[in-house]
Amino acid sequence: MVAMVGTYQDGYVTLDKKIKIGSPLRVVVTFLEDVETVSESKLSLSDFSFATSRKLSENMKGLLSDTLIEERRSEI
Repeated sequence: MVAMVGTYQDGYVTLDKKIKIGSPLRVVVTFLEDVETVSESKLSLSDFSFATSRKLSENMKGLLSDTLIEERRSEI
């Protein structure tokens, strides 16, 4: 294992020193300063509530799949 120092900016890491490596390597990046991260929205089990789904679709006429197809076609 080799430790290197560098700078992260706009999705890229630039190392302070050059190193010759013949093939791609996996790396671990540790940020030494506190940074705000943008949290990605993740689904949880409560997002799949059967009761909530029934309530949202109670006024729907026809099949859910047909409604979704029409909704997506109208967005094109």
